[in-house]
Amino acid sequence: MSSFIFRNARVIDPVRKIDSKGDVGVIDGRIAEASEVRGGEVIDLGGKVLSPGFIDLHVHLRQPGNNMAETIASGTAAAAAGGFTSVVAMPNTNPPADTAGAIEFLRQTAAKKAVVRVLPCGCMTKGYAGEEMAGIGSLKAAGVVALSDDGRCIQDHALMRHVVEYAKSFNLPILDHCEDKCLAAGGVMHEGKWSVLLGMNGISGASEELMIARNIILARQIGWKIHMQHVSVKESVELLRNARAKGIPVTGEATPHHLTLTDECIKKYDTNYKMNPPLRSEEDRLALIAGVADGTITAIATDHAPHTMTAKMVEFDYAPFGIIGLETALPVSYGELVAKGVISLPRLVELFTAGPADILGFVDYSLAPGNPADLTVFDPEAKYTVDKEQFKSNSRNTPFDGWEVQCKTMLTMVGGKIVYNEL
Repeated sequence: MSSFIFRNARVIDPVRKIDSKGDVGVIDGRIAEASEVRGGEVIDLGGKVLSPGFIDLHVHLRQPGNNMAETIASGTAAAAAGGFTSVVAMPNTNPPADTAGAIEFLRQTAAKKAVVRVLPCGCMTKGYAGEEMAGIGSLKAAGVVALSDDGRCIQDHALMRHVVEYAKSFNLPILDHCEDKCLAAGGVMHEGKWSVLLGMNGISGASEELMIARNIILARQIGWKIHMQHVSVKESVELLRNARAKGIPVTGEATPHHLTLTDECIKKYDTNYKMNPPLRSEEDRLALIAGVADGTITAIATDHAPHTMTAKMVEFDYAPFGIIGLETALPVSYGELVAKGVISLPRLVELFTAGPADILGFVDYSLAPGNPADLTVFDPEAKYTVDKEQFKSNSRNTPFDGWEVQCKTMLTMVGGKIVYNEL
């Protein structure tokens, strides 16, 4: 494999609490001291940031089942363009990833087509139908890193308890889409002022709050990790804050779109603003930002959910939930959190690296010599206009097209191989 020396970098490594100018070496796919590299390619970064590779906990690659919207090849190319070196592939494919065979298909396809690391996530229940527990032991043996019925939430509390108990015995974190079906039934947007004004069926914030409270109780009782996906309402943040203060093993993620957009955007009737959980109120958005600032929220994840243009070009009520986010996550998050002085740049890097790694149980996810050379280089000063037609993803369902943004991915390296380069 090739060797590299990255010179004149602003090295940000949250695990080792480093934020300083320096050089980083790569030898045979692993990080090394720059002084140890002999004859490698020298890349002068001119002060750009070099950090551990970003990890996205929440990505829909759509393969198998909907290759028109996304494939493992196109989805991982989009991930590389966004600075992500690892993505957790959600299991709600067709067929679902609820067996060892389905996980093996994902792993084999990723080995041939993926340009970043694809981390398999297995279903909690068979067919992710919420009725019968999946074969968690066989899923673990097949190589899953976590369990989720993403897109759905187990409504049977006793079943959820058994799933968490088995997950603990196999050392697999739970990633849960928290939603009470009864309270959310028929809703297409947040239940509030704007759903009333627009005459649309609302999704109550209580539908999320209720299941987060359930999960906190189970995490406390069983003593195992439950991670709350795409937290969206103020009350959920408060529940997580209080639970974490008591040492209960729960975590939460926020998406860039929930940090920046609100339900008022729906007045455009643009289906690229339709997602689940829906865009919430300004009060909820500000509570999420506060949760990021005080450490209640420990990761940013995209919930990258590709859909074809045809699928989204229907009446709002009938359009599928979801937007893409891999290629806009960094600049959108930077603009809302760092540019506005809410958090520091090292803290933002932590939300994309050490935070997700800790949720997955990865040890020492850092730039320490000997670790795999999964690196992200980005320029916080670079300004540009988001152009969805330039995306690597197969899909274009984004609300951020045309946005003037700052902070651009310049290079992504996975295992010592450059998979994206705009230097």
